[in-house]
Amino acid sequence: MRVERAVLRCAMLLVALAAGPAGLAGASEAPLFVPIRPVAGDFEVIYGDPEKAGEPFVMRIRELPGTVIPPHTHPIDEHLTVVEGTLYFAVAETYDPALLTELPAGSYAFVPKGRTMFGASPEGAIVQVHGNGPFHINWRHGLNTLDDADANERFRFARGQRLVTPRGRGVVRQGYRSGQIIQYEVAGDDGRLFMAHESEVAIADE
Repeated sequence: MRVERAVLRCAMLLVALAAGPAGLAGASEAPLFVPIRPVAGDFEVIYGDPEKAGEPFVMRIRELPGTVIPPHTHPIDEHLTVVEGTLYFAVAETYDPALLTELPAGSYAFVPKGRTMFGASPEGAIVQVHGNGPFHINWRHGLNTLDDADANERFRFARGQRLVTPRGRGVVRQGYRSGQIIQYEVAGDDGRLFMAHESEVAIADE
């Protein structure tokens, strides 16, 4: 998913406690009620600390429309519930769209630690993950972003460039590459955030 990403999006997330109700995280003696709500960033920690070994945690991850989650593993068992939107998900060593299983809102999936998984969210989703820390992502083919020193050698487009995408025009905010999966986080002219794949975008003519 896009945790620990800079993860897909990732991405690729640096785990920190969120403000608000998540401030009660770790207080196991205190009741906690967290309704479905928008996730402002890439993720929100609802309970506990995903970084702490052996400590229970609950977090919600926002997958932008168009996201592809590259093959990755976790060092812990993962319990996953789709709370909004639809996630397409599979457990296999190599990314293959034909293996993806549709998981609409309310669906649950369990993946044992060390197993390779991948996914996609064509129209976006919020996924709730729980387990016992530490929750880390090991990308099977590594992860590169536009923040890397050699980004111009790995990506065709740069941060701030205007692109034409299947979802409309927009500006590149970030890029993610894991193996042959190359995608960009784009801020659309209509204000929406979405992901676009390198093979399906072009520079916009001003």
